Amino acid sequence: MEITIREGGPDDVPVILGMLDSCVEWLVAQGRTGQWGAKPLSQSPGTVESVTRYLDEGDTYIAEADGVPAATLTLTDSPGAYLSHLPPVGEPERYIHWLASDRRFKGHGVGSALLSHAAKETRLAGISLLRVDCYAGDDGKLVRYYESNGFARTEAYVGTNDWPGQVLARRV
Repeated sequence: MEITIREGGPDDVPVILGMLDSCVEWLVAQGRTGQWGAKPLSQSPGTVESVTRYLDEGDTYIAEADGVPAATLTLTDSPGAYLSHLPPVGEPERYIHWLASDRRFKGHGVGSALLSHAAKETRLAGISLLRVDCYAGDDGKLVRYYESNGFARTEAYVGTNDWPGQVLARRV
C-alpha cells in the first residue's frame, strides 16, 4: 500500500468528517464512548465548526492510501481555547488537531505517516516543539500510540464533563 500525503482544503471537510465518523463508529462498536460519544461527529455543529476553523487557521494534511483518503490532521500555531487554563510553553510551537483515520485503514501506518509529516513540517518551519492532546481514559491506548510515535507526556488535564485529557510533546 502506497501512502502519500497532500495538503487538504475546504473541499475536504466532508472527507475529514467522514473519517471522524468512522472513528466514532469503531469506538462505539468497542463500547468506548468516552472519547467522542456515540453519535456521528458530523452531526455536531461544534465539531463541524472546529474542523472548519482549524482548517482555516492552520495547515491540513490528508494521507492517502493508494489514492484513497485514509487519515487527516491539522497543524496550527497553538492549542485550542479549551486548553487556555494550561501554562503557556514559552516558545513557538506547532499543535496537532483532529488526527483521525478511516478505520478501514487501521494498522496500515497512515496515522504514523501523518505524525512524521507533521514533525517534518514543524522542523522545516524552524520550530522545534510539536504538541498534541488526546483522550487519556479507558485503557490509555491512545496516549501510548502517541508515545510510540515519539511524543512524551507533559500535562494531564480534565476537560468538559470530566473528560480525561493528556498533552504530549515531541522535540523535532
